[in-house]
Amino acid sequence: MVSSCKTGPDILNSNLASLVAECLQMLDSGADYLHLDVMGGHFVPSITFGHPVVESLQKHLGQDPFFNMYMMVSRPEQWLKPMAIAGANRYTFYLEATENPGALIKDIRENGMKVGLTIKPVTTVEYLAAWANQIDMALVMTVILGFGGQKFMDNMMPKVHWLRTQSHLWT
Repeated sequence: MVSSCKTGPDILNSNLASLVAECLQMLDSGADYLHLDVMGGHFVPSITFGHPVVESLQKHLGQDPFFNMYMMVSRPEQWLKPMAIAGANRYTFYLEATENPGALIKDIRENGMKVGLTIKPVTTVEYLAAWANQIDMALVMTVILGFGGQKFMDNMMPKVHWLRTQSHLWT
């Protein structure tokens, strides 16, 4: 069940005036993919960037990077097509942000992307596990989403351990 470890630095704290150069440095330093936090001001109070940034990075990085779109947005369905067109590779959304996770998973696949699924710290891990055989990545949040500089919530690690030991879920 456990696949090889991948490194995906988050570009959120990059100097936006030098975003292309900083992303190139991450990739040249061995990053397997780039992690982009997308916040729309509703699911979380912060606002970051959207598909125009992905499209611009695709054009200027020149090495076909893998983009994990970490969608901290309400109604993630509405951003799916623009992100796919812009060049996103994995669309990671919150189960709590959609009314129909199964339909969204199907749509993500139909738009040529991998599926990432995440849960808030207050959500039971079994809720995520119900979708395990349909996704490429599970993400258990270890901080309250939408705010930087938080202390790691080590009480989330039993959820991670439980997911890793439930190999029957991932077949």
